[in-house]
Amino acid sequence: MELTRRNAIVMGAGALFVAGLPLRVSAAGEDAIAAFTGGAEIGAGDIKLTAPEIAENGNTVPIEVSSDTAAEIMVLALGNPTPGVAKFKFGKLAAARHASTRIRLAGTQDVVAIAKLDDGSFVQASATVKVTIGGCGG
Repeated sequence: MELTRRNAIVMGAGALFVAGLPLRVSAAGEDAIAAFTGGAEIGAGDIKLTAPEIAENGNTVPIEVSSDTAAEIMVLALGNPTPGVAKFKFGKLAAARHASTRIRLAGTQDVVAIAKLDDGSFVQASATVKVTIGGCGG
């Protein structure tokens, strides 16, 4: 490929676009977390997130979340174009506050689970999943 002025401009514009993309993705994740928690502080504690370290296919990544005292659990994939993956609600008489599902990941990224506990506090757990084949158009 010959480097011309036109090619340099196109490559520079592409680099600026890619550089700005993670800021928008992380902002969408932060907005989703703020909407769920109402701006409350998030601690660590009674929540467990189980996800594979390496997923060969981003189209079907198995995850499990559980908590003894959660009223609601939200799962986010921070690197996806739409970070909200799932929201599970548990009633006071729920026998088990456990959920498992398969999610789609665009690439290697952090998966975050945030639980709203019965007392109104919030706790968080996260796991990094390395994806070898992307699931969201990758």
